[in-house]
Amino acid sequence: MSKLKNTKLFGLFFVLAMALSGCGKPYLSVLRPAGEVAQEQFNLMMLAVYIMIVVIIVVVIIFILAVFKFRRGKVGENFMPKQVSGNHKLEIIWTAFPILLLLILAIPTVTLTFKLADTKAMDKVDEKGKNKEMIVNVTANQYWWEFEYPNQQIVTSQDLVVPTDTKVYFRLHAADVKHSFWIPAVGGKMDTNVDNINKFYLIFDSKKAKDADNVFYGKCAELCGPSHALMDFKVKAMDKADFDTWVKDMQGVKKAVAATSDSAKEGEKVFKQSCIGCHAVTPTGKGAKGPNLTTFGERTRIAGVLEHNEENLKKWIKDPDSIKPGNKMTGQYKVSDSDIDALAAYLMERKVEN
Repeated sequence: MSKLKNTKLFGLFFVLAMALSGCGKPYLSVLRPAGEVAQEQFNLMMLAVYIMIVVIIVVVIIFILAVFKFRRGKVGENFMPKQVSGNHKLEIIWTAFPILLLLILAIPTVTLTFKLADTKAMDKVDEKGKNKEMIVNVTANQYWWEFEYPNQQIVTSQDLVVPTDTKVYFRLHAADVKHSFWIPAVGGKMDTNVDNINKFYLIFDSKKAKDADNVFYGKCAELCGPSHALMDFKVKAMDKADFDTWVKDMQGVKKAVAATSDSAKEGEKVFKQSCIGCHAVTPTGKGAKGPNLTTFGERTRIAGVLEHNEENLKKWIKDPDSIKPGNKMTGQYKVSDSDIDALAAYLMERKVEN
């Protein structure tokens, strides 16, 4: 009875695991590729799976034949199977078959590896010295992301904005420790290192982007500290015309957008006294230590993990370490509760899009 119970539990677990493996949102699932790179990597992964299935089927068939054809009750206690040691035909078969399977997997793997590593196009410039391709410089920090668009002279934090159906080249760098840049639905991960720059490209499919409401999510895929699991970012994928409009809107902001409400005006004063040393509030500014906050009011998450509202923002400003342990903002400055209220009002007004 105990064995039967364990078998049932194992069967239930197996069924649940198989069912859950098919779950996944279009904005985050590796199994629902949303770009050329992701699709090619998915195809390669499935090729490996098919090869493994073939091997498993062959082994299971041989095992079942051996169990039923040569069981003692059928062949007797003194049965001696035919000795095949030194059989050249069999040796050729069980040597050539694995080599053939490895070649079937190795050739497309090596081909795709060299294809995805080809980033020479991002080094080409026009007569004005600007890159001809769409390029984003990514800087990974504990525990947030900065995105710089060198051609457009724009800097954003936490929100990566990209055009669809376009090769987007990335230069990856880390400001502190090793991280790993990963947008699961669009392509495989790549490390961001302190000592060198890694390069690769992704393509965001417009049709798949619509299925995901034009939003994907990225993550850090390298253990980088106590808040590694909270190091997420959002990707806004839009068609070329909308992307050009976004670039124009961002470039049109030459200085910090003025505060409107009285509390926000007070918050602006506090910001200039306590926060401006680490954070920028213009699209072309790079913060000395912290994220660019130009579009903070347009975000959907506070610190990448909390619902975007003033109450959560106040919690974050007051005690950031309770939300993201080990973050660099902890202990940088002390402000009163009234100043925190004013700061929250000011930051929630930081918007470029209306």
